[in-house]
Amino acid sequence: MEIKTTCQACHCECGVIVEVRDGRVVHIEGDPDHPENQGIMCPKGLSYIDLVYHSDRLKYPMKSVGKRGEGKFERISWDEALDIVAGEFNKIREKYGPEAIGFAWNDGPRTYCIPYTALLYAMGSANSLLVAHICHMPSYIADSLSFGKMVSSEVGPDYVNSRCIMIWGCNPPATHPSKAKQIFEGMARGAKLIVVDPIFTPLASKADLWLQVRPATDDALALGMLHVIINENLYDRDFVEKWCNGFERLTTRVQEYPPHRVSEITWVPEEDIVRAARMYATLKPSSFHHRTALEMHTNTFQSLRAMAILMAITGNIDVKGGNLINSLPKGYKSYFELMTGYDFRPPAEVENKRIGAKEFPVLCGAESFRPFSHLPTAIKSMITGKPYPMKGVFGAVNWITACENAKEAYEAIMNLDFLMISDFFMTPTAELADIVLPAATWLENDDYCDISYLNFFSIRQKVIEPVGECWDEKKIALEIAKRMGIIDRYAIKASSIEEFNDFRVKGMGKTFDEMKEIVYVEEPFKYKKYEEAGFNTPTGKVDLYSTVLEKHGYDPLPYYEENPETPVSTPELVKEYPLILITAGKHIAFYHSANRQIRWLRELNPVPRIDIHPETAEKLGIGDGDWVWIETTKKAQGRVKQKARLTLAVHPQVVHAEAHWWFPERQGELRRQGYWESNINVITPSNPPYDPIVGSTPLNGLLCKVYKVEEN
Repeated sequence: MEIKTTCQACHCECGVIVEVRDGRVVHIEGDPDHPENQGIMCPKGLSYIDLVYHSDRLKYPMKSVGKRGEGKFERISWDEALDIVAGEFNKIREKYGPEAIGFAWNDGPRTYCIPYTALLYAMGSANSLLVAHICHMPSYIADSLSFGKMVSSEVGPDYVNSRCIMIWGCNPPATHPSKAKQIFEGMARGAKLIVVDPIFTPLASKADLWLQVRPATDDALALGMLHVIINENLYDRDFVEKWCNGFERLTTRVQEYPPHRVSEITWVPEEDIVRAARMYATLKPSSFHHRTALEMHTNTFQSLRAMAILMAITGNIDVKGGNLINSLPKGYKSYFELMTGYDFRPPAEVENKRIGAKEFPVLCGAESFRPFSHLPTAIKSMITGKPYPMKGVFGAVNWITACENAKEAYEAIMNLDFLMISDFFMTPTAELADIVLPAATWLENDDYCDISYLNFFSIRQKVIEPVGECWDEKKIALEIAKRMGIIDRYAIKASSIEEFNDFRVKGMGKTFDEMKEIVYVEEPFKYKKYEEAGFNTPTGKVDLYSTVLEKHGYDPLPYYEENPETPVSTPELVKEYPLILITAGKHIAFYHSANRQIRWLRELNPVPRIDIHPETAEKLGIGDGDWVWIETTKKAQGRVKQKARLTLAVHPQVVHAEAHWWFPERQGELRRQGYWESNINVITPSNPPYDPIVGSTPLNGLLCKVYKVEEN
C-alpha cells in the first residue's frame, strides 16, 4: 500500500510517498506532485526507515534511578511517567511560581512546539526556551517590523521567476534542497546568481558573482550596497514614495557607508560591492534569501534590517519573481497564527515575566511578534536564581550540543529540580533527565505542515502505528495537562489529538479525516496585496525607519558596529588567536545533532571536520586528515578537536567548523566524555555583550587558534 504524507526529517517538509507492507514502512520516495519538492528528497528523509526501526530507538517511558548524569534508567508505564511529570511540575508551580518552568526544544522540528507551548502557557509560564536568539527569530522579527510578515527566509523568495537571485549567508543545497531546486530552475531560465558567503560553497561555485565577506561584517556590506543603490538612483522611486516610511533618513544614514570604506571593513573588493548592488537593483525582479548564519553575531538585528531595506527600496516585495508575502488558505489555523495569535498566548502580565522581556522586549516581551525567552539568560538563571530561579524544564531538546558554552548548559541542567525529555533516542541531554518519554516520528502521527510554504499547507498522516509505546507529542502534552488539572486553561484548545487537528481546519468547514484525502491545499496567489490592505506595520507602509524600534529606545535605522572580538576590535589577541572561526558548519545528512546513529548517513559524514586553507595549514604543520585542537579565547571552557579538511574554499584567515557533534555509538563513561570532545559549542561564548535588540551571541567571527593533536 502506498500512502502520501509529508516528511519531517527537517524543516523543509517535503511531500513523500510511503510504501507500507504488513504494517511496516518498506520504502520512502519523494512525491512528484507535491508543490514544495516535486519529487526530490534529501538523505535524511530517504533514510528515515532506519531511524524508525533503529535498535537504539526509545520505545518505552524511562525513569532515572540513579544520580542525575549516571545514565541509569528503568522502564515504567505511561501512567506512572505522566503522574510523575504532572506531580513534579505542580510542586514547582506551588513552591516557586509557574514561571519557574520552561519548555525547551531545538533538535527535531516535529510538531513545531505547538502542543508543548500550549501546555507551558496553560501552566501559567511564558518561558519558551528555544535557541531563538540565533535561530530564525531575529529574521522573523526584522522582517515583521519592516513588512508585517516574514519574506526573506525559506518563505518568500520566488526564485523561479527571478532575473536575479541573491543568496546571503546560507547554502540551500545542504540545508533546504527543495529551495535549491527552485534556485537552479530560476537560473536555468536565465536568472543571475549572487552569493554572499565567507565560504566558497558549491552554490557559490555556480554564481555569477561571489562576495567573500569577512565573517560578521554583513551589515556593513548591506549598507554599502544601499549607498550605491540610493546614490545612483537605482531604487524603485514609485514604490518608495508610495509605500516606504523614512527614506530621507535612510538616505542620510547610508552616506556613512561608501563602498571604499565598506570594502576595508568587509574585505570585499569595492568594484564587487558596486557590481552586486547594481545587479540586484536593476535585474528586476530580484529575490533574496538569507538564513541563520547571519543571526550569530552582536549586530545581527541591524544586519537583517539592512537586508530587509534592500528588498524594499528596490521594489522587490510581493511581486512575481521577488520576495512574496505568504498567504495560506483562508480558515486554516497555521503554525504562525497559533503561535502569535493573542487568543492563544497568555496575558501580558504573564508574558512580561518571561526571562529577557525587560532586556530584549522585541524578542521576549508581550509585544513581540513571536516571543521566546532569552536562552543564555535563562540558562544562567538555573544556576544563579536570577532574575528568579528556573527549576523545571520539559520538551524535545539537546542542549548539551545546541547551547553556546555547552558546559554551562550542563551545569544548569544539573541544578534543575526536574527535567523531562521526549525524543527518539537517548541523547546527551536525555541522559540527564528524570523522565524520558519515547516520541512518535512523522510516520506515526497526524499533523499539518506549513512552516516553509508560501500559499499552501499539506497533511501529514500516520502511515504506521507507533513503534513500541511511542506517543505523538500532542498526546503527551494533552495528557500532562489533564493530570495537572489545567486542560481547560486558555491555551489548550482540545482534549484529544483528533479534536486539536479538527480545530485547525474548522474554519474551512473540514475535519482532519476529510483533509487526508486532499493531501495539500493551495490558495491562488495574488501579488501586491499591500495595494488593498497596506502593510501590517504601525505606519501601514514598509518601515525603513522603524517606529517600534524607536519606541523601545533602539536605533530605528541599521548601522554597522564591529563585533567585540575581531582582528579589528581586539588586535592584541591576534598574536595568540590569529584565525577567525565560523561555528555553524552543517552537512545535509544531519539535522543539528540528530541522525548520527543512522549508519548510512554517518557514512556520508563520519567525523567532525574543520575547513582550513592549505597555506594556513602548511604554516601550522597540519596535513589533510590530521586531528586538530580548536581553542578560542574562552580558555576556561576548554578545547575541542575535529579533523582538518584542507580546502581553498575558506579564506587563509578563516576556519570553518562543523556544529553539534557527539558520538552516540560510544557507551558508558566514554560516551559522556564524547559530549565535550568535538562539539564546537563547548568553546563558544554565552556571556554579554549580546546583540542589543534580540540578544544574539557572536558564534561566527570569533578569534581562535588551531594546532595539531599530538598522539600520546
